[in-house]
This record gives sequence, C-alpha cells and structure tokens, in this order.
Amino acid sequence: MTIKLRPGVKFNDGTAMDAESVKFSLDRHRTLKGSNRASELAPVEAVEVVDPRTVRLRLKAPFSPLLAQLTDRAGMPVSPTAVNKLGDKFGTAPVSRRARGNSRSGWRRIASSSSSRRIISIPRRRSSTRSIFRIIPDDNVRLANLRSGDIDVMHMVSPTDATAIKREGRFELSNVTGLGYDGITINLRNKTGKLNPPGDLGTPLANDPRVREALELSDRPRSAQPGGVGWALHAGLHADPARSASSSTRAESARAATWPAPRSSWPTRGTPNGYGFELTVVNNPRSRRVGEVIQQMAREAGFNITLRAQEFASALTDNDDGKHQTFQIGWSGRVDPDGNIHQIQTCKGSLNATLACDEKIDALLNRAREVSDVDQRRGLYREAIDLFTARRNIIYLYHQNYIVAFPKNLKGYKAVPDGLIRIKGTSWN
Repeated sequence: MTIKLRPGVKFNDGTAMDAESVKFSLDRHRTLKGSNRASELAPVEAVEVVDPRTVRLRLKAPFSPLLAQLTDRAGMPVSPTAVNKLGDKFGTAPVSRRARGNSRSGWRRIASSSSSRRIISIPRRRSSTRSIFRIIPDDNVRLANLRSGDIDVMHMVSPTDATAIKREGRFELSNVTGLGYDGITINLRNKTGKLNPPGDLGTPLANDPRVREALELSDRPRSAQPGGVGWALHAGLHADPARSASSSTRAESARAATWPAPRSSWPTRGTPNGYGFELTVVNNPRSRRVGEVIQQMAREAGFNITLRAQEFASALTDNDDGKHQTFQIGWSGRVDPDGNIHQIQTCKGSLNATLACDEKIDALLNRAREVSDVDQRRGLYREAIDLFTARRNIIYLYHQNYIVAFPKNLKGYKAVPDGLIRIKGTSWN
C-alpha cells in the first residue's frame, strides 16, 4: 500500500513529518520491546521511503483492517527528535503536529503537559480558538465546574447527574453508546509478565472455567444503569452490533434480557463456596462504584471479592507484569473488530496480559484479517467469539454510554462513539 503525505506538516518541535519520520514511527510501533501496537501491525513486513512525501507498506499477507489500524494508535506518527531525546520519558512531553499554511487548523503548540492535569492547545493565529483540556477525575467537581461556568464542556457525565442537568434547563446533553467495552480481565497464565513464558497460577479462578462461568453469571446488572455508573449495553458482543463486522446474532446479546440467571442454572458443582479473590479497579469514583456493584452481585453467588483501588498507569503495568488476579478495565474500542479482538485474544497478541492461548482462535482471527468480504469475516468472528467467550479470560460487562453536557449557546457539538472530544464544527451563538 502506498501512502501520500500532506506537504508542509511539522511536529511542534520543528521536525518535519515526512516519509522518514512516518517510517521511523511505524517501525517503532512494530519493533519496540513491549509495544502495544506490535500485533496491530504484524502483517506489515516492511516500511519503505519512496520519496520525502511517499511511504510504501509491504505486507506478508492480505490485511483488510490495515486502514482502520492506521486511523488509530498504530498510525499516529511521533517526532523522531523527541523520541531520541527523551527515550523512555517520551510520554511525559507531548509533541503535536502542525500544518503550515493550513487555514483550517493553523499552527498550534502544547503549553503544558498532561502530568499537570491541564493541557493547553494554543493557536498560532489570534483569530483561532484556544482550547484548554482539564483533567478532573471526580464527577462532583466536574459538575460544579460546569455549573459555575469554569468549564464549557463536561465529558463523562454520570446518568444520575445527567438527569439533574437536564432538569435545570441551562445545558444541552449529547450521548452515544461507545465502541469499546468494560469488563473483568482474569489472569489465567501470566505469572511473571506477559512477555515471559506462561505459568500455573494454581487458583480455581485461573484453572477452572466453571468458576469463571459462575462469576460471569453473577456479574450481570439488574437494570440498564446500576449504581449510576453509565452501563448502556450488555457487552457479550464486545463490539457494537450496529457498526461492527464482528456482530454475532442478536440471540447472543439477548442474554441480557435474562439477567440475573436462575440459581438452578449456575454451575455450582465443583465451585467452591465462599471463594475469595482480589479485584483491582482504577482509583477513580466511577471505577470504584463499578467494583462495588460487582462485589455485591458476586457475593450472592458465593464469591468474596476484595477490592483494591490503584492508580491507572501503575495498574496497567502491574497487570502486564502478572501481579493481578483480576482487573476491572475497559477498552476504548476500534472501528474494525480486529482492533477490539486480535491483540487481546490471540496467543501472541501484544495486549494479551492473561496469556490465554488457543491456536484455533488464532487461526480464525488471522483468517478474518485476510478476507475482505464482510459476511465472511462476520462468520469467522462468530466462531472465534464462541470460543473465547467460553474460556472467559475476559468477562465482557457493558458498553459505556458517553454523555456530554454543555451550555445551550454552544452549537453543533455531538458525542461520538470513540469517546474523544471533537470541537470541529462547533460554534458559540
């Protein structure tokens, strides 16, 4: 595949975003030790510089999700200058891109880093709008800032707050079901780190699929919005059936209508009564509430869950290192089902922290990468879904409902399924 680059684009540190920098970025994603992008680009055999504005990707095999992968993290170029200068500290100093002479975007610079809980995008032209993104983890503090006018747009509004905001009449609300999912990742074989050989954890949860099945049947909300955490849609499909080629039949998602399952159907034979384990959750109010709901529901099935709240980045590292028994974590979602499944569920997937492995699943998902016919891909995904949902290294819980609130005089804003904030097309009345 040959890619033509737009002229005149530079990173904010002055480095040209040319074919050499794109090759550098793609090769880094493909080969960096521990790269989460590696399996997303696994079919790419080589990246070649044709000329300063042309890049050619040579593939080992047909790869139908390639364009979708390149529209997301795997295709995000990074400044070679910043990478070489900062090394493993690269993520602490964001460097964006700017387009010279582009009347729509102008030149922008980042005025502060995400570590300061505030990111300022400053335009190079005075007539453009300065954007400030504030990181406020607490729902109540975000809501107070919206009501006081200190912020214009509030992202991730809780359902209970949305009801109150709508009643006030001062704000508009936009909501959409997300592409991704939230679930419980269960460590099956990761004893010393996902890059090391698998080992026997020696726990019923890791070794007995019946125990995981009992946990899954207990972790089902009794309403659409349990505890006000924003659960929108049962994620048994873990990819939005309205948009994704991985959709299985509606019969699979119809399980949602039977929650909670009758106790007579629970696989209690061989399941230990009062079995306890630790569930790690991200240390923010919403994730803690989700954990508490899971803890309460699972208690009815004989599971004694201890909750452990942990800072997000540390939790991700510990999960990769095999330090978690279970981890309540989400996936932001991709437009192609391959991006929601392959790197998480295949044996050598770069995001397979559970170290679950089934060569039959690998064969189905690898074949789905090679075919372009949507119906054929759908059939392959149905087969794979049946297999990996049965082993339950991930218990898919729900799709998030993204709710955004903003003043009525802000026109044109719409929530989008990937959960990102886009202000293009908005205006103040």
